[in-house]
Amino acid sequence: MRYAVLGTGIVGRTVAARLLSLGHEVVIGTRDPAATLERTEYATWQQAHAAAGLAPFAEAARLGEVLVNATGGQVSVAALTDADAAHLDGKILIDIANPLDFSRGFPPGLEPVDSDSLGELIQRTFPGLRVVKTLNTMNCQVMVDPARVPGDHTVFLSGEDAEAKKAVRELLYSFDWREHTVIDLGGIETARGTEMLLPIWLRLMGTLGHTDFNFHIQGANRTE
Repeated sequence: MRYAVLGTGIVGRTVAARLLSLGHEVVIGTRDPAATLERTEYATWQQAHAAAGLAPFAEAARLGEVLVNATGGQVSVAALTDADAAHLDGKILIDIANPLDFSRGFPPGLEPVDSDSLGELIQRTFPGLRVVKTLNTMNCQVMVDPARVPGDHTVFLSGEDAEAKKAVRELLYSFDWREHTVIDLGGIETARGTEMLLPIWLRLMGTLGHTDFNFHIQGANRTE
């Protein structure tokens, strides 16, 4: 499978590296490839992951069969606009971003929030995309290696397209998430809830002093 990971930060690089390790083809999407390669942290990563391509957003989106949104949530719509709707229609977009708003400093707020979400905003702005919100409630290292957190813990799915969610489930399983730990919350509007977990996640990070933790929904698999 060819994946286009949009975003060159630590989240995008971590997910891209895991996809490469599983034998997938990966191209990283960025606004300015030349400027990206001038960043030491990205250049170092690229040397260690030479199989990963680097291209402007539009070219990456054209090449990718499945897209991963790992851009900053406040610029996700702009990045996808640069990607060009002609390269988006019909494709799955795995949205792992959060709409963190640092305009008032740290800790950040969320924008949009409450009556909207980034997942919904992306789906509404690009109706041809099949948006699946997932993995946005944990650190990127836990996203791709759930064993970093002992015991069972939970990953959520939100989206309108059943086939897209099925495909994303299979990807999660390949990341070593177990079937009973994946909870399908329903339509894309349920992304409001998972995005609103970020304020408590940030406070837990500060209290615990590390990021190797996650949420566990006990009793999620009761059938009676």
